[in-house]
Amino acid sequence: MSGKAYDAIVIGAGLHGLSAALHLARANARVVIVEKHWSGRHASGASAAGVRTLNRDRGELDLSLQAMGMWHAIAGLVGDDCGFHANGQICVAESPDALAKLDARVRGLRADGYTHEEMIGPDELRRLLPDLSPHCLGASIARRDGAADPHRTLRAFRAAALQAGAELVEHCGVAALQRRGSDWRVVGDDGRAWIAPCVVNAAGAWSARVAAMVGDVIPLSTKSSMMMVSERLRPFIKPVVSIMGRSLSFKQSDQGTLVIGGGLQGVPDLDRETSAVRMRVLSKGARAASDLFPAVRNVRIVRIWAGLEAKTDDMLPVVGPSPNAPGVFHAFGFSGHGFQLVPVVGAAIADLVRHGATGWAIQNLDARRLMRPQATGDRR
Repeated sequence: MSGKAYDAIVIGAGLHGLSAALHLARANARVVIVEKHWSGRHASGASAAGVRTLNRDRGELDLSLQAMGMWHAIAGLVGDDCGFHANGQICVAESPDALAKLDARVRGLRADGYTHEEMIGPDELRRLLPDLSPHCLGASIARRDGAADPHRTLRAFRAAALQAGAELVEHCGVAALQRRGSDWRVVGDDGRAWIAPCVVNAAGAWSARVAAMVGDVIPLSTKSSMMMVSERLRPFIKPVVSIMGRSLSFKQSDQGTLVIGGGLQGVPDLDRETSAVRMRVLSKGARAASDLFPAVRNVRIVRIWAGLEAKTDDMLPVVGPSPNAPGVFHAFGFSGHGFQLVPVVGAAIADLVRHGATGWAIQNLDARRLMRPQATGDRR
């Protein structure tokens, strides 16, 4: 079987793969998405859906700020607001040392011309969070930040990509990538094949294995971020809350449930495609939440889970062309903070596929920073 011809083949139907396919299809490219299971099976379906510029690493901050502009117009991109509410994200300081660290970051940002973060004192903090424990001293805030509904976002990007003309092949893994002249032949594990001059590797936690098929040896480990959801409560908090120096992400959904995470890790198994919750570790998140909001101490937790996602050595994603394989483009390794970047990374990848360059701020995310020199042939 030779394979059906396309302009681009996207491997992985998580949010980043769907976004890349959407932007490509909107530009009249013939696109097929090949997914081993179903859309959002792993990281995208287990996301806390934070839409955050607050405390972003400088290496991805400019890209994150570009993405935020897109989130504030997300309905125009995918036909749905994705449950996005820009109620701000707040990082709380519980000690003078923590407050000083937040203040130093905000001052450093301001010195470099960034104005999206600001410091707030106890009065403003309690106006925004009336139920907050009195021991908290202040916070940094990004007022245009917020959170979305992860499953609604998945449905919206999937529907928009398909409506734009992208094809989706689910329940078919990728067994091989083969060079055929100026094209790539992607072979499915059921024997089907697809041919295109360009391939987008958005395979999430398995992206390093796909990259290795084309000669890119990119170190990648796995995260298994844990989450818990409570029973429904009266509305009492609008911003997303974190703590300086502790693992916590705390928000209340539109349904009234509390969604509590913050990067506490379970046990991932990449080969079995499973992740296990570690209850003693997860309890640290519950303790942090109840320390900040004593009123939730006796709230019942009704659901817990852990996802599977890729983690790079420097915790920044890989977004850009393959160093060794012309026509292959990577979008993976978001290390637990990729949800907010979804619309802009898809746009950047589409630019690279169509034009070989992009104006979006991906300059710090090249794969070569993570690879050994001998693994970077740079045959573009």
